[in-house]
Amino acid sequence: MLGDSGDVDENQGTNAPRDPVGVTVSSFEADFDYDSPAYLDMIDRSLLSAGNNVRLKRAIGKAKRGENVTIAYIGGSITHGAGAAPIHLQSYAYHSYEHFKRMFAPLNSNTVQLIKAGVGGTPSQLGVIRYDRDVLRDGSVQPDIVIIEFAVNDADDETRGNCYESLVLKALASNNEPAVILLFSVFKNDWNLQDRLAPVGFHYDLPMVSMKDALVEQFQKAKNEGGLITKEQYFHDIYHPTNVGHRIMADALANLFRVTDRTNLDQKEDELTKLPIIGKDYVDVKLLDRQNGDQIALIESGSFCHTDTDLQMTEMDDHDYGTPLFPNNWMYVPGATAELEGFQAAFAVQQAHPDL
Repeated sequence: MLGDSGDVDENQGTNAPRDPVGVTVSSFEADFDYDSPAYLDMIDRSLLSAGNNVRLKRAIGKAKRGENVTIAYIGGSITHGAGAAPIHLQSYAYHSYEHFKRMFAPLNSNTVQLIKAGVGGTPSQLGVIRYDRDVLRDGSVQPDIVIIEFAVNDADDETRGNCYESLVLKALASNNEPAVILLFSVFKNDWNLQDRLAPVGFHYDLPMVSMKDALVEQFQKAKNEGGLITKEQYFHDIYHPTNVGHRIMADALANLFRVTDRTNLDQKEDELTKLPIIGKDYVDVKLLDRQNGDQIALIESGSFCHTDTDLQMTEMDDHDYGTPLFPNNWMYVPGATAELEGFQAAFAVQQAHPDL
């Protein structure tokens, strides 16, 4: 469904916002039939592309052998779990992680680990900066599967996909060669950035799952015409899924896992030698803060000598508590210093070879 993503300019400023408050569980949740043939057909439609299966089958094989496997998710508020209640146990990320464990890991084992790094109201421009810290945990984690979800957060991306492709390539280029899955959420107005972002997945032959392909057509149908779920049932608000919506997203990812497991191993993995389809200018971008700033630049913090502790919080992984974002910051407090001194950072810049 690549010709119907809507006009980006008309959707400027419609990025999925910070998380809603006061989320309650819908009564519809208990009555939904997740096993009906019509539901399974809808889930099948979510598989935009199975992609090259070498990396994902490798991760599935590790899980079956009882080896440690880490599944990581990076995205905006939907990946955080916005609209789900409780957010740490009903998000699509948690549900799909549980699906993977039940499908492939030994019973009652703790060999499959979850990394959830969704931050409300943020695009891939910030995701590519956060990746090393929030997904790789500064080098202490090497995920076997990375699921990237920014299809409704990048409307205002000034790089028009360059940061997104850079993030995809950053994940793909990790030494342990993780499987990278692109997940396309959708808004209540049927809009996402699939037209812009799916070509990146086709270019590198990546697995892709589209909630737009699964849902939008059936949204237009009455129940007696084949409609399974209404927008009011799927969406908590105009941006975020309900518990049922998150479960449907998780089932769509589980369908990809199942299809991959049953498919013969591809003969050859695509090499990452292709020229980028949009750009890769931000692959090597790094987060600079108080913790690592002296290793990257010569910093004179001046009057920005304090630390802001009033920060956005997000429930990471399967935590039921919030983690502060960007805690190692610099803050200026008016009147705290005798004179106002600016913040200065000096970098050593190396010119890249024109052929790189």
